Amino acid sequence: MPVLEKLKQAYLLWHNYHGILAKTHRYSLGQRIDDLFIQAIEAIAAASFLSKQEKIPYVRLAIRKIDTIKILLMIVWESKSLDTTKYATLSVEIDSVGKMLGGWNGQLQKQNSPGSTTGRTGEK
Repeated sequence: MPVLEKLKQAYLLWHNYHGILAKTHRYSLGQRIDDLFIQAIEAIAAASFLSKQEKIPYVRLAIRKIDTIKILLMIVWESKSLDTTKYATLSVEIDSVGKMLGGWNGQLQKQNSPGSTTGRTGEK
């Protein structure tokens, strides 16, 4: 699943950065960002095994987690605990995940809309 792979890559990048954060943020904001990454990974992994209708809440949950990661990363960067290069590199990866999730959510919404027969009968 491409979105899960992309999020995994972003998390591995974050994992490298987490250890070099200033101590004032490593165990607070840093840990919270780490937790949000894991929760987003869990939501996407769960959605991948569900029916199209059941996926929507999990995809939306992952979107909320990614949006929160973006905000917390901005705080860490603005407080100078993460340098601009690392912040920019990680932001590109996370933005890519966000776009993929947004596209997935839009596709699911279309497939599950009342006027859509796609997904219910298998016809296109």
